[in-house]
Amino acid sequence: MSKYKTAESVSPKHPDKLCDQISDAILDAYLADDPDARVAVETVGGHGKVFITGEVTSTSHPDIAPIVERLAGDVELDVHLAKQSPEIAHGVDTGGAGDQGIMVGYATSETPQKLPLEVVLSRDLNQFLFAKWPYDGKTQITLDSDKIISIVASFQNAPHNELLQAVQEWASTQAYVTKYFVEGQVENPVLHINPAGDWHQGGFDADAGLTGRKLVVDNYGPRIPIGGGCFSGKDASKVDRSAAYMARKIAVDYLDKFNASEVYVYLAYAIGYDQPVEATAIVDGEEKQVEGYDLSPRGITKFLDLKRPQFEQTARYGHFGHSEFSWDIAAK
Repeated sequence: MSKYKTAESVSPKHPDKLCDQISDAILDAYLADDPDARVAVETVGGHGKVFITGEVTSTSHPDIAPIVERLAGDVELDVHLAKQSPEIAHGVDTGGAGDQGIMVGYATSETPQKLPLEVVLSRDLNQFLFAKWPYDGKTQITLDSDKIISIVASFQNAPHNELLQAVQEWASTQAYVTKYFVEGQVENPVLHINPAGDWHQGGFDADAGLTGRKLVVDNYGPRIPIGGGCFSGKDASKVDRSAAYMARKIAVDYLDKFNASEVYVYLAYAIGYDQPVEATAIVDGEEKQVEGYDLSPRGITKFLDLKRPQFEQTARYGHFGHSEFSWDIAAK
């Protein structure tokens, strides 16, 4: 494995993240009045227009326009939602998974968030800069082992010199960051600050966005494999989301249980069946069967409390590494 590790983070105003948030905010709106809602909502946005499509079966009928306006501003909105396919519903009604899929969970002891270091650093920098410039923006961190050797920061409406000073402030004052700056080795990481020049057009004004196009940012960064399924806009009957959260929960639990350095968890499902066709944990390279958890979609939903509105927040800065989420809390 290469000693170089790179990860990026994007701000909540990035066009793809705007779409993720819209899809999850719509999901939350349905769950607020109907915890049993079946929701699969996709959002496409850009250049003054937002298109909502997907499948919803629910007793609730939330007003979608104010949700989109709150997140995307004054845009032309087109909503086209249909009911869930009765053939898919038949498999879900009996407690089965809403689709086939492979979900990967991961946890590591290298950071308090139990995430790869490069992911934590790029996210932390992005949040630090977003607090100063709440616009579209990207950050990227490259490590040589655990030493920062390159920092990339591109933020809308952030003048180069001010953005440079902010990055230097982050690197020199954030307690969590400074311990990775070793004298003589990383005092001068290469800085790429608005490398294509200062910019003022961002978000939907500059680019189109789509739900589920930042899967690696949503997961564990490019060092860790992902199953490939999108989370946002989907209720818990979709194992793309619920089983991915459960895989993370098991990984966090096993990291603590076995005092491990690194845990991978693999869960795989067949549509219409309530038990996984694979449930495997790799703990510091040793394979273990996953035991002691109800891995049915209904069991996962109940265990992680996934029927309540909480998902818009997950679409902002990744779905893992946040102590307020049940799937990130280790078993006592």
